[in-house]
Amino acid sequence: MGMTITEKILARAAGKESVRPSELINAKIDVVMCHDVTTPAAIRMLVEHGIDRVFDAEKIVVTPDHFQPAKDIKSAELAKRLDEWARRHKIKHYYKLGRAGVCHALLPEQGHIRPGEVIVGGDSHTCTYGAFAAFGTGIGSTDLAAVIATGELWFKVPASIKLVLNGALTAGVYSKDVILAVIARIGVDGALYQAMEFAGSAIAEMSMEARMTMTNMAIEAGAKNGIIGFDEVTKAYLDGHLKEKTEYTVFESDADAEYVSVEEFDCSKLEPMVAMPHLPSGGVPIDECSGMEMDQAYIGSCTNGRIEDLRIAAEIMKGKQVAIRTIVVPATPTIWKQAKDEGLFDVFYDAGCVISAPTCGACLGGFMGILAAGEKCVSTTNRNFVGRMGHPESEVYLASPATAAASAVEGKLIDPRKCL
Repeated sequence: MGMTITEKILARAAGKESVRPSELINAKIDVVMCHDVTTPAAIRMLVEHGIDRVFDAEKIVVTPDHFQPAKDIKSAELAKRLDEWARRHKIKHYYKLGRAGVCHALLPEQGHIRPGEVIVGGDSHTCTYGAFAAFGTGIGSTDLAAVIATGELWFKVPASIKLVLNGALTAGVYSKDVILAVIARIGVDGALYQAMEFAGSAIAEMSMEARMTMTNMAIEAGAKNGIIGFDEVTKAYLDGHLKEKTEYTVFESDADAEYVSVEEFDCSKLEPMVAMPHLPSGGVPIDECSGMEMDQAYIGSCTNGRIEDLRIAAEIMKGKQVAIRTIVVPATPTIWKQAKDEGLFDVFYDAGCVISAPTCGACLGGFMGILAAGEKCVSTTNRNFVGRMGHPESEVYLASPATAAASAVEGKLIDPRKCL
């Protein structure tokens, strides 16, 4: 019996010829992502156990991002602990404030993600890296402490669900709409501890940035990881971003690989989607919620804060004024500078938007966009749980950058195709 791409990657990491779903394995980790929220707790655990070492200072990538720049004394202390630890262990890839960015946008951009590798991070959206035919998954601070010290971690091999995205996206419909439609169909536990393997003609036509949006939200269906096969689009991105280690191994799913299920979607029939409060699975076509008044629009995050996303938003906002509080957050300093150089900031400024330094702040209800009781926000983030972006009585509506930008201009949810 053949293996899926996820199974092949985990078999390689475990030093085995093959693995099967539900099998327990011990895998060697290729890259560890650390940020300012979960890593300080892992550091504390290690120190309490008399362990003050890292398995490989070149395989750990560190960036503060959730509360950066620090919003208060507690977040400043977290950043200080992370900084002191990274310096003490001479972490080679340490992106300090000024070069720090939203982790899941920063690592691929800076060439730390390669096909065939196993990447873990103390953040649930580490599954983003599966867009590069890699195995990426989030872990908690306890597992993070273990992998920092040993470079190894145990896994239960996930079974795979295959999502075949047929057809071509029409104007005004983007990968965010696709993943919201997928999660709306299968539910927030529809891929529980499974690998979501995306394939099909719609995926083939997506840019790497669009693909990262897809795998980023695999966790919102309960998945262990999301993954997309390697192709020329992947290669072109890697050719432009890999710096030091340029070699990698490409794995492909076998024709006779087993899947728990195969779900097919006709993407040519998809409309812009909005996930209604308070679950990412609450996606409905824009026509079903158009006209709902909003108080804030948020364009950014590890889901939709890349340059492609900002270009989409700017195209809609150009020459217009926003009607509600609108916050634009480039995901990394590189994206920030590129947006500025391309004149996107002029568009956002003229429209009346707030332009922020890279941060995860508002997405998790930290700062830079917190909602008051009763406020509604159309957001390009990945979660809309109760209280996710502020007060428990606020509401978050997940949408694409196009829908968020159009809604910002109108002050209410609107089909972005009317603004193109």
